[in-house]
Amino acid sequence: MPIIAPIPRNERQQMKKLIHKTRDKDYARRLMALLMPHEGHTVTHVAKTLHAARSSVNRWIHWFTLYGLEGLKSLPAGRPIVWNLAPLYPLLSFLLQHSPQDFSYLRSRWSLELITQTLNQLLKLSLTQSTLYRYCQQVGIVWRRAAPTLKRPDPEYHEKIAKITEALTHISAQHPVFYEDEVDINLNPKIGADWCFKGQQKRVVTPGKNEKHYLAGCLNAETGKVTYVKGTKKDSNLFIKMLDELNTHYPDAKTITLILDNYCIHSSQKVKHWLAQHPKFNLVFLPSYSPWLNKIERLWQSLHETVTRNHSCQSMWRLLSYVDAFLASISAQQKPGMNKIGVASL
Repeated sequence: MPIIAPIPRNERQQMKKLIHKTRDKDYARRLMALLMPHEGHTVTHVAKTLHAARSSVNRWIHWFTLYGLEGLKSLPAGRPIVWNLAPLYPLLSFLLQHSPQDFSYLRSRWSLELITQTLNQLLKLSLTQSTLYRYCQQVGIVWRRAAPTLKRPDPEYHEKIAKITEALTHISAQHPVFYEDEVDINLNPKIGADWCFKGQQKRVVTPGKNEKHYLAGCLNAETGKVTYVKGTKKDSNLFIKMLDELNTHYPDAKTITLILDNYCIHSSQKVKHWLAQHPKFNLVFLPSYSPWLNKIERLWQSLHETVTRNHSCQSMWRLLSYVDAFLASISAQQKPGMNKIGVASL
């Protein structure tokens, strides 16, 4: 029987904790094999209890004698790493910041095959796609949908942002600020993901002939309440109807500021004439092509995700009733879509 030195009490306590906490069951098995001889069990009994060979138990005792607890830990699975790809990171980052067409390739997007080929050509290597793929996973390089942006941003971007910031800084009950935008409501449902059984695809019954309604909405930047109007056309009349609604809801406001995009109906001659008659209204336009700065866009996205996507309404009035209920729950600061609004049809 191999000689094993007495294990101090604190080290035995540590070994017991490691047995309970470690996810490496082989490591836990080796620790138990070390604790059992200390309790007076023979190597033969330890081997039978743990279903291991006596030679294995003797080897674990030898490792513990030479290296301590570190010697009992399992080695990484698989072959050792041959390529150290860390020096490739700057070049790989440079390639991903450009299009393959910048390097005279036909492709507009990088593929793993093309990146591997380019690195091998530039550095005279023999990398494989699988090796590069594993490295990309390690450093957080993923395949993800791109987002559109402007090569030349709005030249008045900073001035417009400064105006928006100033309006939000002086917001109050007497000087409310709103995010304004329009949204389309289609009777033909927007199609999106839904829960279903694997291998099947959920079927959404559509009315066939589409109908459209439009909402013009304003989100109060301070209270989160929504004011909106509906119409069959998205034109200057719809926007003016929205302004009239705000004027009715906030009669005591000294100024009413709207943060909105550069859509043509917001600056038409009819709208300018209406604004001239109502000087307390102030329109602050967002930088061009910057919809993410308009917070009501998130509300419209939530509206589509909650109500219009995969809906089963066969009439526009029914769909609009759901839209009304959704916006009412938003104004009441409730979680939309979780409450019933009528009698179930099933």
